[in-house]
Amino acid sequence: MYRSDHQQQYSLSVDAERGFGDRLPQWSLKETRDFLAIRGELDATFMETKRNKILWKVVSTRMKQKGYNRNPDQCKCKWKNLITRYKGFGTFGEEEMRQHFPFYNDLQAIYDARIQRIMWLDNAEGSKKPSPDQFSSENDEIDTEKGGSSSALKKKRKAKEKPNASSNTSESSSSSLINEVKQIMEDFLKQQMEIEVQMMNAYDAREEERRAKEMEWRLKMEALENERVMIMQKWREKEDEMRVRDEARNEKRDALISDLLNKLKRDDEM
Repeated sequence: MYRSDHQQQYSLSVDAERGFGDRLPQWSLKETRDFLAIRGELDATFMETKRNKILWKVVSTRMKQKGYNRNPDQCKCKWKNLITRYKGFGTFGEEEMRQHFPFYNDLQAIYDARIQRIMWLDNAEGSKKPSPDQFSSENDEIDTEKGGSSSALKKKRKAKEKPNASSNTSESSSSSLINEVKQIMEDFLKQQMEIEVQMMNAYDAREEERRAKEMEWRLKMEALENERVMIMQKWREKEDEMRVRDEARNEKRDALISDLLNKLKRDDEM
């Protein structure tokens, strides 16, 4: 019954990483092992920081360098699913787990290296028990006691025998990660500057276009105003001409009437 529950959990995690309907390309065995190798190299840095969004971007960049197109969210989801499946087979034996979960050795190697680092830090700082946060990254805690007390003692002895090698590996991975983060930040700032330049150029182009349209509109308005003034002037000239003609006509009429009256007056006197 317990194993069937874990098998159901395993199937749910597989469906989650496939995107519930194969909407995302599936992870091949080689791609998953390359992913675990990259994640294992950065595990020390993941353990040292809580906000690891940039670290998942580094993982995605390294995956692209190997020819895999996976974004940071897909890498993070894949890691969570692998941890869930790793924990789901916790009640199985190691051989049976390797048969059902082909990435058992890869994940076990990551956690063995993590324990070695913690034990080396304990020896360097004094006999201090590791905190639960040191074993967790992105909610991927596992039960480190499942291997038994004998395997834990072996791991402690290995950690005591090779503290310098672990330290050198951690320092080299940290320095390489810092360089990658710097490169990513430089690329990001460069992209931001390019975007700002493009936005400024677009703004200048729009402003120039607006000014050109505004100037064109003003010229049209001035032309219309000049045309209106000319029409008004012509109308006034015509009106003046009509008034002059009317006055001349009235004067002629008055002169004719006066002549007619004078003639009639002379006729009456005769």
